[in-house]
Amino acid sequence: MPPVLLVVDIGNTNVVFGIYDDRQLVRTFRFSTVRGRTADEHGVLLHQMLTLHGLDTKRVESAILASVVPPLTDVMALAIQHVFGHGPLIVSPGLDTGITVVYDNPKDVGADRIVNAVAAYDRVHAGVIVVDFGTATTFDCVSPKAEYLGGVIVPGIQVSLDALLGNAAKLTRIEIAEAPRVVGQNTTHAIQSGVVNGYASLVDGLVDKITAELGFPCDVIATGGLAALISRHTRSVQSVDEHLTLDGLRILHARNSTRGQTQAS
Repeated sequence: MPPVLLVVDIGNTNVVFGIYDDRQLVRTFRFSTVRGRTADEHGVLLHQMLTLHGLDTKRVESAILASVVPPLTDVMALAIQHVFGHGPLIVSPGLDTGITVVYDNPKDVGADRIVNAVAAYDRVHAGVIVVDFGTATTFDCVSPKAEYLGGVIVPGIQVSLDALLGNAAKLTRIEIAEAPRVVGQNTTHAIQSGVVNGYASLVDGLVDKITAELGFPCDVIATGGLAALISRHTRSVQSVDEHLTLDGLRILHARNSTRGQTQAS
């Protein structure tokens, strides 16, 4: 069977893995981000996940990793080294991204935001805004000249909801879902409406302000676990791709594959 590529996105809440056969994403899986796990523990979990999904570790010929959790970057790289016998390419300022980062300090930009920008620009080759519904809700802007211009960071949906429930004694945990109407007739529906419609309105409002400031038209692509739910209630989001970050990692690996694998130490 042909070799496959492992892509790894280490986020603040989850570590997401994807398996690519050429350009086709054939498997995804995830586990919770736990900063205290050792490389050996991550290696065991990774091996078990691959086995669960019927994948032979020998087929994984290469890997690439992006991380916004610095303490886990080297740990996961070492785990990948243990499992597959080679370390991953790590997304860092030294990689050829095809994107010019126009930012006060380019090193301050999270790896996931650059990866999203790469994937989005590769898709539209025009001005584009990526709205990523993660631990934070981020808006990342790319110019028609493939320049990463910066963006906006807002507390994420779950973070905001947890803060509300943690500071209001009479409120209880709810499922993040569509309410039957905007005006909720019970507390659960009122909160659900506030979360879904509130964030949808936030997206539309910020996209309007961003495009007015940039002065050029932008496609708007949403990603992240809640992207599909929130985007249905917006007028500005044109497409949703839950796996945009994984695809960006695939593109970056292809662009930098001649460098070979970065060995974990």
